[in-house]
Amino acid sequence: HGCPVQFFWTRRMALILLCSKRLATFWDTEKDQAMLHHNSVFHGLLKHVPWHQFDRLVEEHDADARVRRLSTKSQFVALLYGQLSSAASLREIVTGLSSHTARLYHLGAKPARRSTLSDANAQRPVAVFAELLAMMMKQAHRGLRRKLAETTYLIDATSARLNERSADWARFSAGVCGAKVHVIYDADADRPIYAAVSAANVNDITAARQMPIEPGATYVFDLGYYDYAWWAELDAVGCRIVTRFKSNTPLDVVEELLVTPDSNILSDRIGFLPARQARSRQNPMQGAVREIRITTDTGKVLRILSNDLDASAQEITDLYRRRWAIELFFRWIKQTLKITRFVGTSENAISIQIAVALITFLLLRLAQATQKAIPSPIVFARLIRANLMHRRTIDNLLLPPPSIIQDQRQMSLGIC
Repeated sequence: HGCPVQFFWTRRMALILLCSKRLATFWDTEKDQAMLHHNSVFHGLLKHVPWHQFDRLVEEHDADARVRRLSTKSQFVALLYGQLSSAASLREIVTGLSSHTARLYHLGAKPARRSTLSDANAQRPVAVFAELLAMMMKQAHRGLRRKLAETTYLIDATSARLNERSADWARFSAGVCGAKVHVIYDADADRPIYAAVSAANVNDITAARQMPIEPGATYVFDLGYYDYAWWAELDAVGCRIVTRFKSNTPLDVVEELLVTPDSNILSDRIGFLPARQARSRQNPMQGAVREIRITTDTGKVLRILSNDLDASAQEITDLYRRRWAIELFFRWIKQTLKITRFVGTSENAISIQIAVALITFLLLRLAQATQKAIPSPIVFARLIRANLMHRRTIDNLLLPPPSIIQDQRQMSLGIC
């Protein structure tokens, strides 16, 4: 008296039709939670991108005008994938994305051809990515605002070596081409707040004059920004300056301050910079400054300059030492992200890749802040890379993948 059984196959489930016309299914319901659905780790990272602002920038700059194959969003997703997966070439990016076509659908992107992606990097307006980076830096920094007296910004630049194919815009010297990334970095927030790209032959102080200045903040920088006129501009808006004297710069001393014995601080003096510059030009930095001489761990003597006449010598020394935080930032992005090997040669392509690299840095920091299991930024970045296209949540990267819970009320179908 066995009941006749009929099998019906659909795209998503097998239905067994029993003689009683009752349907037994193997489809997992949300109520049973037999198999929880997770988007990929990459999808979780992209949630931190302000897509409404990105879409507005694409429209404002007509980035998708007359585009038939690869949208600017798909280009952006492909470049982010390249940064997060450490892909070293366009072909590696395209091949990796092609192997995850189904996952790209949930990201709102499409796979790209190598030539199409190359053309997009060379021709799409870099302003879309640069302005998106500026927006994200501002938003990330907004929640970390402090009193101006407690705000310390570090200014520096790092170079990236380019090949001869970039010689038309980035030639530095015979046979040497390169680009520079100029950054204002907030060490307390561990985030850049400003970034710009130039050819390597652009002087640091030339780029600094274009930087936004926050009145009342503290700015720490090195000898690459040795310019009295720029210092005078910072001083005029109430900024505190901490930098170094050049070895040949004299100081007209008017007061000697006491220093702590048996410390690395050799002297603390107040005085004036030379009244005249080269060609008898008047020095615009007319106010009194501090000179604090210290010895480093290697025995080298440094002359630290500041326009703060009230803070302790130790406080100013500690501020100057914080400058190394931006060096660590540059080292981190060069080792973890892709700004030493480029997937294009034009100024447009290089600028887009650097902007996307810094956006990737912000996405990693924002995603890391949503969990507490992985405090190390470098370990978190490595786990993101290893699990980028896996279906799991960012806060469970250290846990084994969730097991499939078999509902005991379901029938088992064994096919030999």
